[in-house]
Amino acid sequence: MTIRWGSYKVKGIYDELIRAAGRPRPESKSLADYLRGLSDREIEEYKAAAELAIHVMGITFTVYTEEDGAIDRAWPFDIIPRIIAKSEWDQVEAGLKQRVRALNLFIDDLYHEQRIVKDGVFPAELLKDSKNFRPQCMGIDPPNGIWAHICGSDLVRDRDGQFYVLEDNLRVPSGVSYMLENRQVMKRVFPELFGQYSIRPVDDYPSQLYDMLASLAPRDVAQPEIVVLTPGVFNSAYFEHAYLAQQMGAELVEGSDLVVGRDDCVYMRTIEGLSRVDVIYRRIDDLFLDPEVFEPDSLLGVPGLMRAWKAGNVALANAPGAGVADDKVVYAFVPRIIEYYLDEQPLLPNVPTYKCIDKADRDYVIANLDKLVVKPANESGGYGMLIGPQATNSERETFARLIRRDPRNYVAQPMLTLSTSPTLVGNRVEPRHLDLRPFILSKGLGGDRDISVTTGGLTRVALRKGSTVVNSSQGGGSKDTWIVDGEGGA
Repeated sequence: MTIRWGSYKVKGIYDELIRAAGRPRPESKSLADYLRGLSDREIEEYKAAAELAIHVMGITFTVYTEEDGAIDRAWPFDIIPRIIAKSEWDQVEAGLKQRVRALNLFIDDLYHEQRIVKDGVFPAELLKDSKNFRPQCMGIDPPNGIWAHICGSDLVRDRDGQFYVLEDNLRVPSGVSYMLENRQVMKRVFPELFGQYSIRPVDDYPSQLYDMLASLAPRDVAQPEIVVLTPGVFNSAYFEHAYLAQQMGAELVEGSDLVVGRDDCVYMRTIEGLSRVDVIYRRIDDLFLDPEVFEPDSLLGVPGLMRAWKAGNVALANAPGAGVADDKVVYAFVPRIIEYYLDEQPLLPNVPTYKCIDKADRDYVIANLDKLVVKPANESGGYGMLIGPQATNSERETFARLIRRDPRNYVAQPMLTLSTSPTLVGNRVEPRHLDLRPFILSKGLGGDRDISVTTGGLTRVALRKGSTVVNSSQGGGSKDTWIVDGEGGA
């Protein structure tokens, strides 16, 4: 028996499964007892079974290197799940619904009256310099007033155990297929645990996604034609595009498969001729969607697509222009955005954030780069950032110059002590840092019936000891996330 919780040291860090002195949290006790009873051989068998399932199911992700180009690799997966009590999750879910409702109102306002700017709540210069604000979308009314139909908000815990929103992904958020596949792997490997626990399901996400997309259809038809628009097989998220299309029973298409007719409707080329498309779940960035409006050299999009969308003949999810709120500087204003549009206090806090566009904040950041994490406004995947406490003097000096040159492009946050979870290293368990990306689907701006949140989400884990970088492209892995009945343990 190799797992001994008494020797598992959390050292003042919030651990998702184990409290101090090796005692499991109340919602995790059954799992901790089960893991403690495993032998070396059983652990190896379970790990091998998970690796085999990942291979058979073809779960891969793509990394890019200068030497070899695009490489498909097996999905890195840890078999010890993360557990969150439902009583705690209910609070997180309410906070996410509140947040996405306010963000959709914010986006809609920016493309119409811009009241929040006129009232001095959101600075006009931030909107002027936004890389993701699309003037071409001004005055457009998407179905039900929703711009960000699918949102992936990244959550972290600090040492206090409190969940914080780290960022919102509103353009083409990815990762939900891995959440679904993680659950399937765990069901294959540990079917007995699903009999012991009341684990909230995630398997209904594809049907929820389909229902949300179908609700956007401009035609009143029993089965609207829904397609998933992908950049193609060389995109790092192609596995997800194909997976979701298959799960929804939708067509997976590339730009060359679609055409806009003289009637400003979108049609799909089929062996039987042209077939009208009602809804496009697009996984292509705005600038490549329509060469008539955005990048004229784009071969990924569909000429005339924006014209068809403006005419109300096709729905696009997420809507072009939604990325105006997918900006780390905008993120710093979300608490104000919630208060402005909903007249409510945020239920989920932001990580404290310094905006380098403000002189006082900028001076503080430059003077304290050794203590802060600096992030560019529109990068993702952990790229382009400075982790101050781990950086060299030369790297900090370089970032000081970058911030002075373009303060609008940077924010800074204190270095969080991310929560950990037991992770298998060989046949032993060691704490590894993690985050969580739940996915929020929005049909409308009404009550909670219009918005649904996955019960849990994609837990990403930094497999390298001491690392806080969880992205799979930079050495991270993943765990299944269980929302279980019971009260959370402090």
